[in-house]
Amino acid sequence: MTRSSAERTAIRSGLAVGIATAVYGISFGALSVASGLDIWQTCFLSLVMFTGGSQFALVGILATGGAAAGFTGIATAALLGLRNVIYGMRMAPIVGTGPWWRRAISAWGTIDESVAVAIAQPTRPLARLGFSVTAVTVFVGWNITTFVGALIGDAIGDPRAWGLDAAAAAAFLGLLWPRLKRLQASVVAVAAAVVATVLTPVLMPGLPVLVAAIVAVVVGAYNWLGRKDDS
Repeated sequence: MTRSSAERTAIRSGLAVGIATAVYGISFGALSVASGLDIWQTCFLSLVMFTGGSQFALVGILATGGAAAGFTGIATAALLGLRNVIYGMRMAPIVGTGPWWRRAISAWGTIDESVAVAIAQPTRPLARLGFSVTAVTVFVGWNITTFVGALIGDAIGDPRAWGLDAAAAAAFLGLLWPRLKRLQASVVAVAAAVVATVLTPVLMPGLPVLVAAIVAVVVGAYNWLGRKDDS
């Protein structure tokens, strides 16, 4: 089957973001084991939770507070996971209708990376293709690298020294940069970033992200500056 140039671009974007994100799974596996979970608990967490921010929040709190902080860790992870509800509403028209099992699989793969690649595409079919490629790549790669990271444990030392914490962020920046040429997108990004930065020292982990997401939705939904982009 011959792919069009636009389809190949969507696939490359999905693979690039997916692989960069999957590499970061090594970091999670190592940190999870260091926080007190064993290898199989770590792998099970990646398999069933499959949302990196919530996973890191959970093991980070466990690492500082131990088992006694379990409830706080779960609550914080749940708060961070609420952003996927917003993603689900955005992705519903792109995923479309179909058998319940297909929609369930799509919901499982609705994460930051797959949504980012999808909405960066110019048409709905390309968005669906980018979404699928990214979701599958991240899911398979993340679970493999989580296992590898858990095996390595704290033998690699601080994962940040290897640059693993920057891989996913760099991929995101490369993906979003072309969209920031528009005034509306730039204002949304700056407003959300400022809100998250200001609230991070004040609110419990997870809440700054949610508040920033609400700001982004409000500014973006009303398209206050969109008319200037089109003039």
